[in-house]
Amino acid sequence: MDYQKHMELTPIKRFLGLTKHPYFGFVVIGLFLALGQVLGQFGVIGTSLVRSFGYTSIYMIVGLGFALLLGYAGLASLGTAGFVGLGTYIMGYLAKTHDLPLILVMMVGIIIAILVGLIVGFISLRIEGMYLAIVTLGLSEIFNEVFKNAYSITNGTNGLSIFGVGASREIAYYTAIGLLILMMIVTFNVMKSPTGRAMLAMKNSDSAAQAMGVSILKYRLLAFIFATVYAVIAGVLYINYAKFTIPTTWSLAYSLNILAAVIVGGSSTIFGIFLGTFLIFGLNLGILQQFEFFATNGAYSVIFNGALIIIVIMFYPGGLSKLVLTLSHKIKKAFKKYKEKWLAYKYGED
Repeated sequence: MDYQKHMELTPIKRFLGLTKHPYFGFVVIGLFLALGQVLGQFGVIGTSLVRSFGYTSIYMIVGLGFALLLGYAGLASLGTAGFVGLGTYIMGYLAKTHDLPLILVMMVGIIIAILVGLIVGFISLRIEGMYLAIVTLGLSEIFNEVFKNAYSITNGTNGLSIFGVGASREIAYYTAIGLLILMMIVTFNVMKSPTGRAMLAMKNSDSAAQAMGVSILKYRLLAFIFATVYAVIAGVLYINYAKFTIPTTWSLAYSLNILAAVIVGGSSTIFGIFLGTFLIFGLNLGILQQFEFFATNGAYSVIFNGALIIIVIMFYPGGLSKLVLTLSHKIKKAFKKYKEKWLAYKYGED
């Protein structure tokens, strides 16, 4: 379309054209989350709901990396909590003791995450399936023990606080959303790229992928690097927003919740990861915890998540994103059929 034809389009048609762009949905998600902070500042919604939006934004970044690892490369991991926790302590230590800005801390965190991803990736060449998940769980537990006992760096079980250091919570909130949009764009491009297709081939069959010229070494390393980098970035954003981190947060339960978010939402689409993260984390933080029953009985939130996982796996194994997609197709088909009947009624049959 040349410039003259573009200028002849009405604003509505231009906007409808933009809605077809693959990045449009990512911007909408970002604006939706940013609106939560604005409404909170004006007192329209409560602080707890705003906080749930902030944490959900950060956890979604973790889910994006995990979706590439599990959903595309087919590699199991239960070490997510340790990687996110590592990011929080990298940020906490460097910001508090060396007063480094966020961008430099992020660069240091990414370098460390790449090294950790390479180590785990090489391990994955010899171990697969359940055994790989157990190994990554062991690595996460090692990190957790370091968080608890390296008192001079992590402040041990008392947790590490950076209150008064770095940006305000409001700026940290918008920073997290900006990076979330960026990470969604990066993830989308990876999924649609030859790298994503090679990972899918590796997931379906290692031998068939090798026969097609896919390097198992290269793409296993890449998958773990993506997962660890995303997790460490999310960890940096977490402590930048929460201003506090404690070892007990980064336990097996957190890794399982990330796994649940990806499975419930569906790992094949960005929307599915957003939906799953919101249901597993945001629903509990922003809605369930507002009820006294769930606030005083935290175990029931876990039961709710467990029941949700069972229902999705039994009836919608592709995740809720596929259910939403199927329903939208049915609604469009029904609307089209209704429109055709209305036109036939108004103007008569052809």
